[in-house]
Amino acid sequence: MTVSNNGVAKENGNTRSTFFKSFFSFLITFALMFLTWIVLSGKFDPLLLWLGGISSFLVAYYFYDLLFPAMGSGYIKVFFRFTSYMPWLIWEIVKANFHLLYLAFHPRMKELIDPHIITFKTNLKSDIAITTLANSITLTPGTITVTADSDGVFRVHAIDRKSAESLPGTMLKKVAKVFGEQI
Repeated sequence: MTVSNNGVAKENGNTRSTFFKSFFSFLITFALMFLTWIVLSGKFDPLLLWLGGISSFLVAYYFYDLLFPAMGSGYIKVFFRFTSYMPWLIWEIVKANFHLLYLAFHPRMKELIDPHIITFKTNLKSDIAITTLANSITLTPGTITVTADSDGVFRVHAIDRKSAESLPGTMLKKVAKVFGEQI
């Protein structure tokens, strides 16, 4: 991609494909913003819907490239793989909640809780894959990502030995599969 003197981005001389990718990013951002506005407001008066639409349009116009920069076919594949990852992550969160419930109500709770900070390195390369793994670990009760750097080195606090032993494990493999990375 090159940028000409007038600031128009050209992808191998094809400004039309760049326009459509940017427009597609704008449409998806607008739809997400408007749906979020509807869900959070819960109001369906015509005036309020119109104001929500205007607000969503302005946000999408100025910030469409933050969420979906130059959408390509690769993003669609990642989107569908990510949507198949989400149910698995939700199930892991539910299981971790029951494990913490077990720890909290066990008569020997003080003996079972054994905090650890573990460090591990992954082969994840992209920032979005590293961020997704770090957030997935933090969303799972009993574990918190303390640090995650761009080299793929993680420091994670785990509440007990069982939680510490399961890291990075299956979650790393699933995140790498979502973003098409080798581990």
